Amino acid sequence: MGRFVVAVFVAWVLAVSPVYAADDVVIGAIYPLTGNAAQIGADARAAIDTTLDIVNGTHERLPMLMGGGGGLDRLGGVKLRVVYADHQNDPQKARAEAERLITQDHVVALIGSYTSATAATISQVAERYEVPFLSMDNSSPSLHKRGLKWFFRTSPHDEMFTQAMFDFFAEVGRKTGHPVRSVALFYEDSIFGADSSAVQRRLASEAKITMGADIKYRANSPSLSAEAQRLKAADADVLMPSSYTSDAILLMRSLSELGYKPRAVMAQAAGFQEQAFLTAAGPLAEGVFSRSSFAGDAVASRPAIAPVMALFRTRANKDLNDNTSRQVVAVQILADAINRAESAKPDDIRRALMATNVPGDQTIMPWKGVRFDETGQNQEATPVIQQVVGGVYRTVYPAAVAVQEPTWNIGN
Repeated sequence: MGRFVVAVFVAWVLAVSPVYAADDVVIGAIYPLTGNAAQIGADARAAIDTTLDIVNGTHERLPMLMGGGGGLDRLGGVKLRVVYADHQNDPQKARAEAERLITQDHVVALIGSYTSATAATISQVAERYEVPFLSMDNSSPSLHKRGLKWFFRTSPHDEMFTQAMFDFFAEVGRKTGHPVRSVALFYEDSIFGADSSAVQRRLASEAKITMGADIKYRANSPSLSAEAQRLKAADADVLMPSSYTSDAILLMRSLSELGYKPRAVMAQAAGFQEQAFLTAAGPLAEGVFSRSSFAGDAVASRPAIAPVMALFRTRANKDLNDNTSRQVVAVQILADAINRAESAKPDDIRRALMATNVPGDQTIMPWKGVRFDETGQNQEATPVIQQVVGGVYRTVYPAAVAVQEPTWNIGN
């Protein structure tokens, strides 16, 4: 789709934004809308609203599931509407907001929530009230292992992401003759950090890779100088951080202040995939690797990327990233399930979600597809590895979607 055509399409979609009515299907979105992660919430809202424009608007068909617009056609064209709530990065606030959305706003499903700690409490409320909760961007592996009936996750979890990292290490080591021999783990003191480091620790052991450092730190710390000193002393082949945005920026600056540049950084996405990190870290981010759900440069195999990216850019003044792309796809999948259910009853929506079987090329993601197992986890969410080149992330693995070879400094 050419730039002019995309621009005309965006103008058309935005010009015909739907007017909501009392009989719309209402879902609740819970994100940090205030506080130190407010930008995450603002970006999530832009991603969700972009998808609502696509689902509800009057426009030419996009080459993706639910890309025809016009609302939910199997329910007579009713619109999908989202009510937003602010969890302020507080799991207990997330719990209260989830209950309020269900009991007062009468939402038929919940979506969210960025941090895995908030997803853990939201999903408990959803389970108690028997309302589907679609985890859009939470990556803790433990979330789908609690025997919950109403929990669904479209995106990969950290076991899937970390396996991709170690598969990449093995492949690039074979190609270059410089394998990874040691890693340093750096992770925040939350369910995200604990789960991420646990699977990294296990896979490193299985690959016979030495653990150079294993550092847990307090999230949102005012200083990471002591931790940076320990990472410099360990001098592992690869630093593997699991951090949100402010900590990711502070880590890179703290290492730089010591005059230390790791040979490779492989991030568990999160803050490292945010534009705020790339902007604030600047040249310090160059060469950083990160796992990702999204390959925005895979436009040849995913033709919906260009028009969806253009719509999102109009709302957010930035490109889709690992988090916002997952939010787009989760709303798309939920809208499809509600449409197939031909019902706004939570139990009908749950059954439709369980029957989901969407090929990857009907989304903007490089995944094989979307198909939930009995735990509610999408088993066909296949991650990619990206590297910061010229201030932007470029896909370097796997070969099927890579746009360039990785720059590999280990052994050099």
